[in-house]
Amino acid sequence: MKAMRLHAARQALRCDTLPMPEPGPGQVLVKVSACGVCRTDLHLVDGELPQCRTPVTPGHEIVGTIAGSGERVGIPWLGWTCGACEHCRGGRENLCERARFTGYTLEGGYAEYVVADQRFCLPIPERYTDTEAAPLLCAGLIGYRCYRQIEQSRAIGIYGFGAAAHIVAQIAKAEDRTVFAFTKENDLTGQQFARSCGAHWAGDSTEIPPEPLDAAIIFAPVGGLIPLALRAVRKGGSVICGGIHMSDIPSFPYALLWGERVLRSVANLTRADGEAFMALAARVPLRIQTRGYPLADADRALEDLRAGRLEGAAVLLP
Repeated sequence: MKAMRLHAARQALRCDTLPMPEPGPGQVLVKVSACGVCRTDLHLVDGELPQCRTPVTPGHEIVGTIAGSGERVGIPWLGWTCGACEHCRGGRENLCERARFTGYTLEGGYAEYVVADQRFCLPIPERYTDTEAAPLLCAGLIGYRCYRQIEQSRAIGIYGFGAAAHIVAQIAKAEDRTVFAFTKENDLTGQQFARSCGAHWAGDSTEIPPEPLDAAIIFAPVGGLIPLALRAVRKGGSVICGGIHMSDIPSFPYALLWGERVLRSVANLTRADGEAFMALAARVPLRIQTRGYPLADADRALEDLRAGRLEGAAVLLP
């Protein structure tokens, strides 16, 4: 089979011909139909994630069919947990110290076939094509876990309007919440895209929104956005950081945090998150914006993501 693999950080992926993977006990062999390109893949390629083994096949937004049965499944970032540690037993398997992750510590979906633990595969709502479903497996799932942290907040700010944001904005609008979208300075195209996804207002990340926010979610990996989001959030509000990696957070006056504001991160996902989100996605007709690329063009897809040339998500099609 063909696979686009990372052999060393900060180098182009290499198209390798590999033996067909063989599933072990409890595993399934999946023929990949589509694999989303996530910002986490950029962090992996750029050497910003610790303990990355190489060579490795990236990709953790995988949609495909199980060999033999033809059942369509999704394979997300969380690929295995121990089930025995304090976190797993407490319902927080996303924090398992021994967890394994698809496309990072496990082989991923930038390939024609992949092996996965069947317990961690997710059902895909029928309403979505394979290409549309791929971004649901991370942009959707992590976005949903971030969204759950804001609880009953009505006025929500979203900083960084990419794949995850365009899904979360639609969910928030469907639940009659007000979305304020923040983009790079003078990104008028991105702001128009945000409004088309249900944002009530869209502007530069340095701007103060027209009303105080109850909560803010930061998807962009830019530490400097944290003081800006805290400044925009009312007392008692929350700022949620959804990325696995972020640049250093600059110092800021305590007054921005005071007033029982909360700053927290979101790490990974649980299978319960996946099941709940897929049930929601089956009910709410989400419009998933994608751009397809041949598998061999994985580097071009990553570069388009890095340069901000995408509206929505890039998806590789083997």
